[in-house]
Amino acid sequence: MSYKNGGDILPPKLLHELQKHIQGELIYIPKEKNSRAAWGEYSGSKRLITNRNLNIFNSYKQGKSIKDLALKYCLSEDSIKKIVLKNKKIINGN
Repeated sequence: MSYKNGGDILPPKLLHELQKHIQGELIYIPKEKNSRAAWGEYSGSKRLITNRNLNIFNSYKQGKSIKDLALKYCLSEDSIKKIVLKNKKIINGN
């Protein structure tokens, strides 16, 4: 987050109106709710985890055991079970 001088970027009428409420203080103006990115969208983490989970599910369908998948992906067996169950629900439309 960078600092901006209101005098440099705001229309004079808006600046004057803001000065009625706050002068010489810092004010945070949040982004609009619909302009916020979801977790992992910018970094690519969301895509990487989605692809990993799909690979886990496909490997499970091809006969890999929960234990083997947990070791391969450094996840707990419970995590692997959750990934498999979630993907089964997506495929079955639940």
